[in-house]
Amino acid sequence: MEIKIDNKKLKDIKLIVFDLDGTLLNGQNQIGQETIELVKKLRAMGVRFSFATGRLHSAIVEHAQTLDIHTPLISLDGCLIRSFPQDKTLFEFYVPKRYVKRALKLADEFLLKIALCSPDSIVYNENNSIIPTVLEKYGANYKEVERYDEYIDKTLEVVITSDYKPAIKKIMDKMSFPYTLGLSYSYYKSYSKGDLYFFEIRKHGCDKGTGVKRLAKYLKIDLNYVAALGDWHNDRELFNVVGVKVALANAVNEIKYHADIITDRTNEDDGTAEFLKMVLDSKQS
Repeated sequence: MEIKIDNKKLKDIKLIVFDLDGTLLNGQNQIGQETIELVKKLRAMGVRFSFATGRLHSAIVEHAQTLDIHTPLISLDGCLIRSFPQDKTLFEFYVPKRYVKRALKLADEFLLKIALCSPDSIVYNENNSIIPTVLEKYGANYKEVERYDEYIDKTLEVVITSDYKPAIKKIMDKMSFPYTLGLSYSYYKSYSKGDLYFFEIRKHGCDKGTGVKRLAKYLKIDLNYVAALGDWHNDRELFNVVGVKVALANAVNEIKYHADIITDRTNEDDGTAEFLKMVLDSKQS
């Protein structure tokens, strides 16, 4: 294990935030038993736990139940923060209605697949029936609808996908300034679905980092006492704001470069438990 911080920093941790896919969860969508036991011990010592994930809220509840978490959860990369288990919405940031309509029109014009992510489901129409098989939103509830009308003003994220990169680039251009204002975007190539490209649209200021900042303020916890664990590029925003940054052994190089701690174990080997054990030992010393 590579460690760049002192023991006192670990001893002062009050909140630990997990990314899910590739970090807390293994390839079978499971949390390691050692992690479950360590979370229980640390919770008894006053440490709080939460998630910061690109998944929908409905797709992370079972994991919050497994860890017996009683802290608000950050979903859709910061677009929604909802308490658990009370299920009360604390923060939600919808894409403006006019821009959702524009995205739908452009996707139809360029023959691209599009889906609208609402708080509890991903909606698509008959022309986009391939959506449930290509979107990388694990555990999500998918819903086919005839019309988008009742969802346009409840869209937290718009996802557009295609295997034709030039068309995705054109949509990106037409959904950017000066055609739109106050939006943020993610563009990436799938790492599990072959040659598919994805373009995600959210309201500006929605990412995992701002989500954790809002959560920490709500809990009245200084960000210096927050630790975050991640593995992928979108965890960089997390690392930009927290006091302790932890990359798993399977993390991409960008995340490892900015990490204070790099575990020896991957997510398939319950790598999060390796860090939690360090925190427990520090607090018991």
